[in-house]
Amino acid sequence: METMMIFYALILLLWSVPLHAAGGFTKHDKDLVAFALNLEYLEAEFFLHGALGYGLDKKAPYLAAGGPPPLGAEKAKLDPLVYDLVGQMGLQEVGHIRAIKESIGHVAFPRPRLDISKKTWAKTMDHAFNKTLSPPFDAYANSINYMLASYAIPYVGLTGYTGAAPLLIGSGAKSLVARLLGVESGQDAIIRTWLYERKSEKVKPYDFTVAEATVEISKLRNHLDHHGLMVVKGKKLPFEVDDEGLVVPKELGAEKETSGNVLSADKNSISYQRTPEQILSVVYSSGNPKVSGGFYPDGARGEIAERYHKYRAKH
Repeated sequence: METMMIFYALILLLWSVPLHAAGGFTKHDKDLVAFALNLEYLEAEFFLHGALGYGLDKKAPYLAAGGPPPLGAEKAKLDPLVYDLVGQMGLQEVGHIRAIKESIGHVAFPRPRLDISKKTWAKTMDHAFNKTLSPPFDAYANSINYMLASYAIPYVGLTGYTGAAPLLIGSGAKSLVARLLGVESGQDAIIRTWLYERKSEKVKPYDFTVAEATVEISKLRNHLDHHGLMVVKGKKLPFEVDDEGLVVPKELGAEKETSGNVLSADKNSISYQRTPEQILSVVYSSGNPKVSGGFYPDGARGEIAERYHKYRAKH
């Protein structure tokens, strides 16, 4: 009886240990998790501003840690459901940033400069469709536009976490990333499901549908991280795809039996992965991890991201 009581006491003690102390983080683990902090800052600011009209500087200034305020952030014109969903996701991101910072300590950094302005979103959509949309795409104009913009964010973080998972060493780092990934995956599923229900609707005032927009955004990300299409005997065939829209050719759907693609996954319905290099290539909108821009005009922060800055400075 006494032995059992000691056993349960130990279990309770383990459950009460903070994440960062549970199994430890190597320096390598901390650098990988710190890299993800860049994306968590982006998600937090976009979702908080979109729903509430303000971001970390009001909600949790200690987490922004004096980093420059985001450029062009706005409160979006959202219907009640999307307002509720986005508000919840924004608050979830606050928790993610706090969990990461508490876990990696001094390796964490202040919020980087972010550009989430209408202009940047318009450029992203122009790039996706390989033409200048008229009028310029306004991510904050309505629920559909905002959710299409949101489609571009958590999924990149999701693939980053799945890419980092096999590289982690400490059990504390593995636990943290698994738990962050669980919520990021949920956010991505919510966004994709909401859009999937409206996949045939036109994105006004343009002539393309919601599904077509997601396909073009995913093609752009495949292109930027150097995945995409190859031409064989005059036909374009997919190769090494790590990003898919809401509708795909049946041969890319689950078990090659459906063109519906509410979740983006490989032939075994397993999540795709991205490396830090690929993620920077996408979020910089440059296709090059050494050339900052896009949502990070001054570049991402942390040891891994700044390695590319240093490389560029030397060459």
